[in-house]
Amino acid sequence: MNTTVTVPPPLSANCRIRVLVAEDSPVIRDFLTHILNLVPDFQVVGLAHDGEQAVAMACDCRPDVITMDIHMPKLDGFEATRRIMETRATPIVIVSGSSTVTESVTAFRALEAGALAAVPRPHGIGHPKFEASAAKLVETVRTMAGVPMVRRWPKREGGTGGISLVMPAPTRSEIRIVAIGASTGGPGAIATILAALPKDLPFPILIVQHICDGFTAGFCEWLIQATGLPVHIATGGELPLPGHVYVAGSGTHLGVNGSLRITLEASPPEDGLRPSVGYLFRSVAAAYGKSAVGVLLTGMGTDGADALGLIRSRGGLTIAQDAASSVVHGMPGEAIRRGAAMHVLSPESIGAFVRNLSGK
Repeated sequence: MNTTVTVPPPLSANCRIRVLVAEDSPVIRDFLTHILNLVPDFQVVGLAHDGEQAVAMACDCRPDVITMDIHMPKLDGFEATRRIMETRATPIVIVSGSSTVTESVTAFRALEAGALAAVPRPHGIGHPKFEASAAKLVETVRTMAGVPMVRRWPKREGGTGGISLVMPAPTRSEIRIVAIGASTGGPGAIATILAALPKDLPFPILIVQHICDGFTAGFCEWLIQATGLPVHIATGGELPLPGHVYVAGSGTHLGVNGSLRITLEASPPEDGLRPSVGYLFRSVAAAYGKSAVGVLLTGMGTDGADALGLIRSRGGLTIAQDAASSVVHGMPGEAIRRGAAMHVLSPESIGAFVRNLSGK
């Protein structure tokens, strides 16, 4: 095959990224291997035919990153991810062959278990979107290969995971909205925060989570199952209701206007991102001022760091995730460095903090 894929340059001229492909379908396995082999700095070091083999080869082949199918025999992608993170923690990218809500929910369960990202399987060779979708896979695999991983120990009954909840005293009593921004590692952190909140929360929550196109509906359904809260893809013009969670869809910036209604804007991406956390935070700062809470969670880059400071300057409360609990401390770390964060907390503590703000 004489196909080509335009991809970002390698991290360094001498860098070789070792990739393990876990996929039960021989045709798809060969297809993904072909795409990865088009990239000079990639080396496919193993092909796992099922989940059990993926766990074993993660130790034997010592890859820098693993592409993981969801539906595999013996162990599915969720269980294989969980075991790999408990034995030899390795960056894992879920490659989903379906955009159905059910498949997306399973993909987010794998993200909760420790996978770093989920991307749709590239379109077939000859499809108009083949090159763009293949480049997205390659870019994600390369980026995630550079994320340092920490081994996850199996959970024990009745344990707290060694997390110490340090509760700062709330400094505001009239909170009217909470805005949350996240990227790499964000789904699990968001679910932890939302699960700690009461069903009769007296204010709405708006979320920008950087995820690939086609996964938003599955993300919302997974959050519903994980937290019990009403979670929706945000719709322009609606008035956010107390106790409800609104998630930015793909391709538009999420914000609120002076009438406190949700806005969806197709304005240019910010730093290559749409939706942008910064866009959400700026609009919330302008509309709600001191009645807003801004929360910036794990993620690469700087999206939201400056705008979190804007919420603080308008009198609102600002929180950044701590380094110890972040998969990538880029976004929250930059907010802390710039003096935008009033509190630096783990997701468990953020959930308890917001619950206290609600008076519940």
